[in-house]
Amino acid sequence: MATVDHRRSVGQGRTATAGVPARIRTFLDRDRPQTPCLVIDLPTVAERYADVRAALPEARVFYAVKANPAPEVVALLVRLGACFDVASPPEIDLCLAQGACPETISYSNPIKKRSDVAHAHRVGVRLFALDSTQDLEHIAAEAPGSSVFCRLLVEPAGAKTPFGRKFGCSADMAIDLLARAAELGLAPYGVSFHVGSQQTDPDAWEGGIAAAARVFRALAERGIRARFLNLGGGFPASYLEPASPLPVYGKAVRAAVERHFGGMSPELAVEPGRSIVGDAGVIRSEVVLVSRKSYDDDHRWVYLDVGRYNGMAECEGEAIAYRIVTPHDGGPVGPVVIAGPTCDGDDVLYQRTRYQLPLDLRAGDQVDILSAGAYTASYASVCFNGFPPLPTHCVSDRT
Repeated sequence: MATVDHRRSVGQGRTATAGVPARIRTFLDRDRPQTPCLVIDLPTVAERYADVRAALPEARVFYAVKANPAPEVVALLVRLGACFDVASPPEIDLCLAQGACPETISYSNPIKKRSDVAHAHRVGVRLFALDSTQDLEHIAAEAPGSSVFCRLLVEPAGAKTPFGRKFGCSADMAIDLLARAAELGLAPYGVSFHVGSQQTDPDAWEGGIAAAARVFRALAERGIRARFLNLGGGFPASYLEPASPLPVYGKAVRAAVERHFGGMSPELAVEPGRSIVGDAGVIRSEVVLVSRKSYDDDHRWVYLDVGRYNGMAECEGEAIAYRIVTPHDGGPVGPVVIAGPTCDGDDVLYQRTRYQLPLDLRAGDQVDILSAGAYTASYASVCFNGFPPLPTHCVSDRT
């Protein structure tokens, strides 16, 4: 069971020593937005995008829009030259509305309706993922002549939120699907895989790269030249546990590609989301209540106005443990259970991860949840229990 001493937690990780970014703190102090809310620091988004580019300069960067679909974030990344990994027609339309060119968009979700494929093709998207015969047939019918890549099923350890077996197929099946794609008039572009979100092991990409090289060789024997290797996402943000710097991941990936592909190195792509927007966001929340369950219970229950259904979905299984800043930091602390505001028994954020929060914490105090820019507002429900989705504010040097 992990123990979080709140007096030390602010000093962990790459951005931990900075606490709340200065531009976000200025905005919160000046505008005092209603809580809960998410505030995104756009210059930090730009810095993290540059970090990804520097770690793997040979790879095209397809931003995973699902991590944070704020229009301001997408527009900034368009200006910086990013490509976009989308999962639905609304995400496609969002990117186009913010100035993205259709050729920079990859429809990377292998689970999509035939009508969704038709919409994507109609607006100019020409790059599609697949992992099944039916999806291949839909793409051939509704997006003729498009480029396709097949997602491989990989299950490496090390991810805080693994994908399980929902996506991808075996290498043997991928070979047959891509060969069939060529017969149907599509361009068999290559393969992709994903090592799971918040991947803590830089060597986790090894198995997927090895499987991809096998697919490339088998296709070459059939006279089909695959060129594209999409390494997916998984690159981490900074939470309570410090992650290895991005250059460590880049070095490990580059070495694995060289090991398995040698002189036939493919066109590389990555699909980062969390590593670009995670550290850029802060959730401002308010303490609703602080209580105990019995007179002799050492643990206080701290109820926040943000919970699992309006922004903190990644607390499922306590997979992601965020750093928390309070107005009473520096004083005496004690153990707490942290929960959300809804009338749902599952709306408990941290019970096994033992947080230590200030004894002076009271109802009405505002607390800041750090590195919360990814998978918070985009996961929020539509008014469960009447609580609205998490609003997003974006700040920059001009804000």
